[in-house]
Amino acid sequence: MRKFRTIAAAGLAAGALFTLTACNSGTPSGDAGDGGDAEAPYEVASDVSLEGSPTYDAMVDADEVTIGVKEDQPGLGYLDATTGERTGFDVEIARWMAASLGFSEDQIDWQAIPSANREQALINGDVDFYVGTYSITDERKQQIDFAGPYFATGQGLLVAADSDIASDADLTSDVTVCSATGSTPIQNIRDNYDAQTEEFDTYTQCVDALLNGTVDAVTTDELILIGYAAQYPDELKIVGEPFSEELYGIGVPKGDDALRDFFNTTLEEGGDTWSAIFDQELGDAGVTPEQPAVDRY
Repeated sequence: MRKFRTIAAAGLAAGALFTLTACNSGTPSGDAGDGGDAEAPYEVASDVSLEGSPTYDAMVDADEVTIGVKEDQPGLGYLDATTGERTGFDVEIARWMAASLGFSEDQIDWQAIPSANREQALINGDVDFYVGTYSITDERKQQIDFAGPYFATGQGLLVAADSDIASDADLTSDVTVCSATGSTPIQNIRDNYDAQTEEFDTYTQCVDALLNGTVDAVTTDELILIGYAAQYPDELKIVGEPFSEELYGIGVPKGDDALRDFFNTTLEEGGDTWSAIFDQELGDAGVTPEQPAVDRY
């Protein structure tokens, strides 16, 4: 892990300049990809100049970028324990951001950071940035900053492919909905719907229950459900529209406006790359979302 770094306010010029001489979203190159059959739809940039970012300066000094991720969410952030391969939409977004800064796969130090520890990992300098279903909230922005959002989602429903459930309006008293123990989505079901509820420690356990028919639906952020739908395209489907809003952002150290602006520009100018990454990682889910506009707050 990187040693503790402090972000000096004097070094954070809001108007910091950066230049890329290589295209971030141009000709596919396997250099930044996951090592699988699919080539990454972006190149590793060369001759990057990013002024005013102490986080980037530390990356250059270390000759590596440390990225916080999740590794237990299929289709989003997943580590295959057998092959050691990391896959998923969030992981590939992270690779794209690293490549835009000039770092290839062999220069990435992946760190699995639990959700509860994400802010502290960024504050401590244990990671340079974090990508992993990280909802942008005002409370979190008091401690860290966010680039993006790179995905807009909300509480959704995953059901069996032959289910009659079409939306949250069908969550009647004869329907059993599953989610993670103590989660906001399961509390929302209890507070606002007549459905019965079931809780497990993980969403994977809920999906297993859905597959074997002991529950009728699984609920959490729709992007997480899309990952499971892509894993079981013939057995499961997403129904209805999200009935809350969650905006996923790239967590960066508080005050590093130069790095945040750099990532925002990469996202804004890389719409085709974003779409290609989604299709590559989650295209089998049968949904076609739009890339959200970034928030340059």
